[in-house]
Amino acid sequence: MAKVSEAGILKALEEIRPPGSDRSIVQAGMIEGLTIREGNVGFAITIDPAQAQAMEPLRKAAEDRVFALPGVSSATVALTAHRQAAGQAQGQAPRAAAPKAPLQGIGAIVAVASGKGGVGKSTTATNLALALAAQGLRTGLLDADIYGPSQPRMMGLSGRPQSPDGKVIVPHERYGVRCMSIGFLVGEDTPMIWRGPMVQSALMQMLRDVAWGELDVLVVDMPPGTGDAQLTMAQQVPLSGAVIVSTPQSVALSDVKKAVNMFRKVDVPILGVVENMSLYICPNCGHEEHIFAHGGARREAETQGVPFLGEVPLEPAIREASDEGRPIVAEHPDSRQAETYRAIARAVWDEVEKGRGQRRQPSIVME
Repeated sequence: MAKVSEAGILKALEEIRPPGSDRSIVQAGMIEGLTIREGNVGFAITIDPAQAQAMEPLRKAAEDRVFALPGVSSATVALTAHRQAAGQAQGQAPRAAAPKAPLQGIGAIVAVASGKGGVGKSTTATNLALALAAQGLRTGLLDADIYGPSQPRMMGLSGRPQSPDGKVIVPHERYGVRCMSIGFLVGEDTPMIWRGPMVQSALMQMLRDVAWGELDVLVVDMPPGTGDAQLTMAQQVPLSGAVIVSTPQSVALSDVKKAVNMFRKVDVPILGVVENMSLYICPNCGHEEHIFAHGGARREAETQGVPFLGEVPLEPAIREASDEGRPIVAEHPDSRQAETYRAIARAVWDEVEKGRGQRRQPSIVME
């Protein structure tokens, strides 16, 4: 296989010029964050945010040009506008944040988040989406964990999504849930060594350039922690609320506080807390063991003044179903584990509907 080099990529991009410009995107210094990993190429093109829609053909042309190079197995190009806006003096107060543009056809967006990794957030997001679909809701699932996408494996999906017009991506669908993930666009073993602006741009494209159609709810599997990706979603997307997933032990609960506080600072409602791996039930004798302690997430939810949505036991059946791409809510709907997730889904949807009612209440002005 031909070796892919940075020089070769930049040479190919010398043919790509912005509309009305006599300089290429390379000459104009618009290329940022170029990474090459075993034939997988990624970079960002810096643009004026006001020209985002007009520059989409340029982004696609750059992506196609790089993908056509010998030795390139995948090419991911994002648009970014993170540089200081022209005319804004250093130290000058930034402009007020633009209002969050609604996603056409999507009734509610629920973020599933955690303050740290390894607490079962993605498993919870998968089964929550399937449980909401089981309630008769038109449901989508977005894997926003750019660095560690899990949904392709958990939903048993693979292959590059179709794009009939080269602009809008058609999401995969299984179990009646439409699903999109960066994992469909790159190899499973490909590390995503991207800077923050590229992650932000990729997230926005997976949200706004995907043909989600009419959905009652879109479940977003967020990355763990409280970094750039979380802030991008919270500040730019009209989230209906966030579900925080934790395990019962103290080291995880301290991160629950951080996640709750982050969403509160950007005015995203907390729909509630889920205690995952709450207890271990022996599949042979039924004995219960509190491996990671018990009840800590419930107490933390009470301390924070947010709803407690439920406890999910640590059971091999849930893990095995997720690893096999056959989530337990879909494949074993009559199991007690599936009913646990359905109860959590009902509680989440009740909170979403409650929030809608509060936002719609008319104000009464006494004169």
